[in-house]
Amino acid sequence: MTEPSVGRGVDLSSAFDSTMGVLRKVEPQDLARPTPCASWDVRALINHIISAARWWAAMVSGDPGLEAAEGADFVGGERDGAGARAGARAGDFVAAYEESIRVTLDAFGAPGAAERMVTVPFGEFPGTALAQFAATDQFTHGWDLARALGQDTDLVPELAVALLGLAEVSITDALRGPDTEASFGPERAAPDGACAADRLAAYLGREV
Repeated sequence: MTEPSVGRGVDLSSAFDSTMGVLRKVEPQDLARPTPCASWDVRALINHIISAARWWAAMVSGDPGLEAAEGADFVGGERDGAGARAGARAGDFVAAYEESIRVTLDAFGAPGAAERMVTVPFGEFPGTALAQFAATDQFTHGWDLARALGQDTDLVPELAVALLGLAEVSITDALRGPDTEASFGPERAAPDGACAADRLAAYLGREV
């Protein structure tokens, strides 16, 4: 397995590391906080981050068995942990994310994954492009989580600059729309002097 660096300064493992750094700071009292994603509180956002990592792995590998169970709850408190795969009990969302990261990096680093053409709901792409989308998804949701917790959102400036550059050439109006109906919201203006991660979030539709 090779580390899936996907070019132009974008490294999928770095995006995961950034979001993991935020996730480790979540406390139980934070779970009901609202997030920049209007339909999700922190609990729902964490479940999405972990499940989405598995979804990217399933897409690039062609193995639907890598996806999280439908409705999986990695945060716990309401379910018994059946949705937390690979032995990670519900409530141990850091361990669950660690396992999802491992699975996803293995999938993208597998022989032939970079060149494989993959069909996803928003088009057909080679594995390298899919890794860029995965990095943007995971990094930006880490930003969402940091914003929800009131943490510093100046996350990995070099990576944020690279992801913003990619977003500017790959995110079309067809991918934008209302929350829950489209992958990204309408582009917003970032304040003067905003850090790169804030500018990326604004470009992808977040209020900054």
